[in-house]
Order: sequence, then structure tokens, then C-alpha cells
Amino acid sequence: MKKISLINTLKKTFKTKNAANKKKTIKQKKTKTVSKVKKAKLVSKIKKTKVVAKEKKTKVQKKIVKTISEKKEKKNTSENSSNLLRIPKSNEQKPEIKKVKKQDTEKKEYKIKDYVVYPKHGVGQITEFKKMNIGGIDIETYILKFEKDKANGMVPVNKQSHLRPLATINQVNKCISILKSKPKIKRSMWSRRAQEYEAKISSGKIYELAEVVRDLNKGDDLMVDQSYSERQLFEKAYDRILTEFQIVLNINLEDTQKKLDKALKRNLEKQVQKIENKSIEEEVSEEVAK
Repeated sequence: MKKISLINTLKKTFKTKNAANKKKTIKQKKTKTVSKVKKAKLVSKIKKTKVVAKEKKTKVQKKIVKTISEKKEKKNTSENSSNLLRIPKSNEQKPEIKKVKKQDTEKKEYKIKDYVVYPKHGVGQITEFKKMNIGGIDIETYILKFEKDKANGMVPVNKQSHLRPLATINQVNKCISILKSKPKIKRSMWSRRAQEYEAKISSGKIYELAEVVRDLNKGDDLMVDQSYSERQLFEKAYDRILTEFQIVLNINLEDTQKKLDKALKRNLEKQVQKIENKSIEEEVSEEVAK
């Protein structure tokens, strides 16, 4: 039997204990390092998530700010447009308007008792020259009298270019030659022709008046249908040219009408009957005298 020494047994036991302790410490160190690494990874992940969350928050905030600013801009534009359309209140300051105290002065071309043609109303006579104040403005005006319409008109002196003097005898003779010529009727719709005729009448030009009378004249042809509007336009133009002819030629209304009707070949039968009646009356009066 071998001798068992206490020293050797003790050494062996201490060696095994030391080895186990070393292993434990190594394991503990390894677990500590693993836990540290895991903690570091978790911290980095948390930091990343925080950064992402912040970025998302900033993006959302930017979007909200944009939407709010866009809404404000839309409101401002709508308010501006409504302000433009809005009627200003009495409390608000109104822009100052400089009033003209006097109208532009012009030399008077016409005298009192002169006959002139006002395109919209026809022949009128200047009865008076008047100074008036309208809306704080001094105005010099002609007062016109239209006998046929039994109305008075007022034309400012600075608008006397709208008036025209009566036609001359040469112009009257030219008008008679226009009345004798053949009518020039367009093939367009009556509504358009009526507008053209109305424009010619309201122009006040004597040659255009003569053209309207010539084109709308139906003479003694009873078979031709004439609408109410045609007849109205014809009578309007006929009356205007008749009054001007009467004043220019300085003859009575019947004679001027005969002259016009002769050029237009109207009422010829009536004229012949009147002449025959006059001749019969003269013969009767001569027999009675005998």
C-alpha cells in the first residue's frame, strides 16, 4: 500500500477548487460582456427610434404648418376678392373726386331761331340759349323745340357737333334724284335690315334718310304686303325728310308732299282727282259768274 500524503491531497483539492473558480470567473466575465453588448445595442436601438420619432414629428409639424399657411393664404385671397366686390360703407373713407366747375367752352355755331337737325329727333328750332348749373357744374346749352313731337330738347354747347345744319337746295335736289332711283333691297333677314334702316334714320344724314324712304316705298301697289314695322320705319323717315324739305324749299306742307310723292310715284290717282276737281270747280264758278 502506497502512503497517502496529506500535502498531495490538499494540493489536488485546492487545484480543482481554483480551476472551478477560474471557470466561474471566466463565465461571469463572458456573461458581463454579453450583457454590456446587449445593453449597448438596446441603447443604440432606442436612440435610433427616438431620432426617427423626432424626424416624424418634425415632418408632421411641417405639414401642419404648410396646411395652416395655405389656409391663411386662401382666406386672405378670398377676403381681398370680397373686399374688391364689397360696397364701401359710409364710415369708410371715400376717394376724393375733383369736380369740374365749368364745362369746356366752345364757340357757338348756331343762333336763336335757327333750324337744326338733331339725329334722334329730327328737325328742331333753337328757341333759347341758357346757362344752367347741374351738379355744381356750369353748363351752356341750346334749347330746341320740336313742333311735330311737341317737345323741347337741351343740347350742351360743347356737344354741338351732334347737331347739323339744314340741307342746301343742291342736297335736296340730289335727295329727289335718289328717291326717283330704283330701290336697293338686300336679301338678308328683315330683322337685320330693320336695324340698318334704324341706324340710317338715327344718323341724321339726309342722303341716308332718302335711301330708307326709297327702299321702303311701296307706291300705289296695294298687292304688296307691308308689315307694321316696315310701315313705321317708312313713315318715320318720310316725315323727317318732309319737314326738312318744307323748311329748305320754303313752301307749304301740301306742295312739299306732292313733290315727294311725285318722286316716289305715290298717290298719283289722288293727285289727278284733286286736279280734276279743281278744274270742275273753276268751270262752275266761271259759269255762275256769267
